[in-house]
Amino acid sequence: MRLTCLRLLTISLLFAGLFAGSATAQPPRIGVIDFYGLRKVSEAKVRDTLGVKEGDPLPPSKGDVEDRLADLQGVVESHLEAVCCEAGDAILYVGIEEKGSPHFELRDPPGADIKLPGEITTAYFDFLQASSTAVRLGEDRDDLTHGHRLSANPQTRAVQEQFIALAKDHLKDLRDVLRTASDEDQRATAAYVIGYAPRKSDVVNDLEYALKDADAGVRGNATHSLVAFAVLEHLDPSSAVKVSPTWFIEMLNSLSWTDRSEALMALQILTDDRDPMVLDQLRDRALPALVEMARWKTLAHALPAYVLLGRIAGIPEKEIQDQWSRGDRDTVIATATRKKK
Repeated sequence: MRLTCLRLLTISLLFAGLFAGSATAQPPRIGVIDFYGLRKVSEAKVRDTLGVKEGDPLPPSKGDVEDRLADLQGVVESHLEAVCCEAGDAILYVGIEEKGSPHFELRDPPGADIKLPGEITTAYFDFLQASSTAVRLGEDRDDLTHGHRLSANPQTRAVQEQFIALAKDHLKDLRDVLRTASDEDQRATAAYVIGYAPRKSDVVNDLEYALKDADAGVRGNATHSLVAFAVLEHLDPSSAVKVSPTWFIEMLNSLSWTDRSEALMALQILTDDRDPMVLDQLRDRALPALVEMARWKTLAHALPAYVLLGRIAGIPEKEIQDQWSRGDRDTVIATATRKKK
């Protein structure tokens, strides 16, 4: 498996990870199927074409299913993503991009034959190994208050602290690789390590540029770095860090479930002060996407979109949480969509 974004390595891309390992491995069963991007095409039609249902094993060929879905009338492209876990079973997300729907445009992969210094790639490999252990131990929480991630796991944190000096000494290499290297693993490594630069404001533009990278691992690592920047911006206005919500709002219309999930994480922080201009932009550019995500069956995945809808609707935070606790999502959704009209 490629060494990219930690989150992709640990909870997502079950197709790429589990199915590539062994031809005799028992495929995971599907606990939940959920959808996004459906505006005119019916869920029933997509389910029929999908060829699997809850309780079935994941389909043996992700690409074959995506091709069938893309052949449906009115569909431009489709994307399947299986993530962990619902009572031990996979959650299968089916993304559809219909003709005329919002499109999150990715940049073509760059072509430069350049690589990071070996000490950076070695340290990043050590970080991934330590992080995998931290996940198994339940020590994968991160402190973001310094503007970069510092793990609760001592071994992981020790490697992350090495990134501070590496980012300072090799900032130009990190920036050049992130923007121009043909190797996506190198770009993903750069997107993570550059987040430890001593002056976060110097690299915000580089990371925002990486949010439209062709590779999901690069986009994921760039998002993780920018989320930590957003926390620092909130805690310390004198840091001069300014993370724009624009590309994260656009990512809510991505065909990738991981993009959407990462964008929701960032936007919860970036809308904490309820800036009216940001909330208006969310309403104008991503309201239908937020509504469908707030209705997802897996509550942990639906909650961030629901919270954003509550803020768009102008509902106080306590009331948003109280209605969620009562199992009442419809009131918040209805209020947000009514304000749009």
